Amino acid sequence: MTLQQLETFYWIVQLDGFAPAAERLCATQSTVSMRLRELERSLGVELFDRTQRKARLTPRGREVLDYATRILNLSSELSHRVAAPDSVSGTIRMGVAEVVSISWLPALIQTIAREYPQVRLEIDEALTSDLMDSLAQGELDLVLAPGHTRMHDVSAISLGTVEFAWMASPGLVSARDVHTPTQLAQYPIIGLKPQSFHSAAIDAWFLRDHAHCHYLARCKSMGVAASLAMAGMGVTYLPLPNFQRQLEEGLLEIIEVANPFDPVEFVAAVSPEHTYSLPSAIAEIAQNVSEFRKQ
Repeated sequence: MTLQQLETFYWIVQLDGFAPAAERLCATQSTVSMRLRELERSLGVELFDRTQRKARLTPRGREVLDYATRILNLSSELSHRVAAPDSVSGTIRMGVAEVVSISWLPALIQTIAREYPQVRLEIDEALTSDLMDSLAQGELDLVLAPGHTRMHDVSAISLGTVEFAWMASPGLVSARDVHTPTQLAQYPIIGLKPQSFHSAAIDAWFLRDHAHCHYLARCKSMGVAASLAMAGMGVTYLPLPNFQRQLEEGLLEIIEVANPFDPVEFVAAVSPEHTYSLPSAIAEIAQNVSEFRKQ
């Protein structure tokens, strides 16, 4: 029995198939199948019930998965806590929310490259809900995103908070007045897609005042939403640090509102079984590099 065999078995289960496990491990499917057979032979048990249309873990397979997870975590902890950082290798699949990617993500990548030169990064930018789904399904190792500090199925550390504000093209909405949700709902709203954390926060804010807003457009990108707002097409809700230049140049102006949102907390999230793994070490680096406001 080897760590390589246990790792192969672990990823077959986590990714629900031999093909995705082979891709994750940069191996052929025949190699993955061979490693699994060797593991079963060394343990003297069958790990999968192959009598069903789709292979399922046997009771012994579930028991072995628990041991394999603990062994791999201990191996990973030993590797990145004790071994020299430049000897640590592997691939980290990292999902990031747009607010991270348009701010301090380059600084994070530079720091990771300096501290772990043998580690390769695969970066995916998407909406928060999509990123968290991918983390839960084992398709991502680490997520940097807002609003998931209390999810029971992730281990998360804070990256700090970001202040958002309502913005519009100068002259579209009176910048001298303080607007209630009902008053702001009279203007076209430019938001993100419905499954985004951003959209859920906006809807909840309007509902505080029993108001219902009209969406002119829902975008996947805050950059697109800002462009539409600068064209005078509606009001949008944007992170202040990322649009200071547009505010200073008069392309956008802040719309004051009653009962404004609290700053949004961002976190670095990993699966609980990776608490001591390389993704967690990268999460700690992200916490140190983050330019978001710390408590």
